[in-house]
Amino acid sequence: MVLESIINPIKAEAHPFKMFLFGILFASVGIILGLWIFKEQASLVSVFLTVFACIPLVYHTIRLEEKKETEIDSESRLLKEHGKAISYFVALFLGFVVAYTLWYVFLPEHLVQTLFNTQQTTINSINAQISGNAISASFFMQIFTNNLKVLLFCIFFAFFYGAGAIFILTWNASVIATAIGSFIRNNISQYASYIGLTKVAGYFHIVSIGFFKYMTHGVFEIIAYFVGGLAGGIISVAIIRRDINGQRFKRIMYDSVDLILIALVILILGAIVEVYITPRLF
Repeated sequence: MVLESIINPIKAEAHPFKMFLFGILFASVGIILGLWIFKEQASLVSVFLTVFACIPLVYHTIRLEEKKETEIDSESRLLKEHGKAISYFVALFLGFVVAYTLWYVFLPEHLVQTLFNTQQTTINSINAQISGNAISASFFMQIFTNNLKVLLFCIFFAFFYGAGAIFILTWNASVIATAIGSFIRNNISQYASYIGLTKVAGYFHIVSIGFFKYMTHGVFEIIAYFVGGLAGGIISVAIIRRDINGQRFKRIMYDSVDLILIALVILILGAIVEVYITPRLF
């Protein structure tokens, strides 16, 4: 009862940066318990334990955002209010990514293989699907289609399971962190073999490249997934509260459709950055 009670939506809106620190805490506790109790299945168990710590916050946030639908008439103001929730969810996600990345980089090799085995398999599968594709319109459509599937999963998980979208996002955080951690670990190894262990600046350079290589476009995708998950969750809570008759439900649906359209636009921007900009920067 400690982790899930440590923060609430009101405090999170007031101090979004704290959610970044809580993200590191939640993920780290999940990893430690996963390796300690369920070592052979730690790659998935650690994600589930992280999700369990977040469910009360996500659920109460969705209820709060649905309540705002009845109290705020202006659509622009309502979207601004939703933006507060999105901002601290993104901070929470970044905390997950940083925590998983640090554990990947600093754990011994055999524990890394145990903790991130399933994530690495997922990355290998994704790379196999997109290998050999040049920067082109077809490559863009492939990236966008894959990201769109994740967005739909977030919407449906949030609709059917309330706070369920947080599982998809936490899993994505662990996969992204695996890619970043692998890049950092491989390049640090090569760097050390050439010049030794004396130039600390070189290590920070590798870490920053590894992080921004994946997060330059990844931040767009994550914002889109949170926006879509919030839309699905708001509809779910409205139905649970039996707010399905009259103008109130129409208003909720209108706002949710707006959120989904915003998520699609952000997702398109993310695909453009991933296909046309990130390869030129890194």
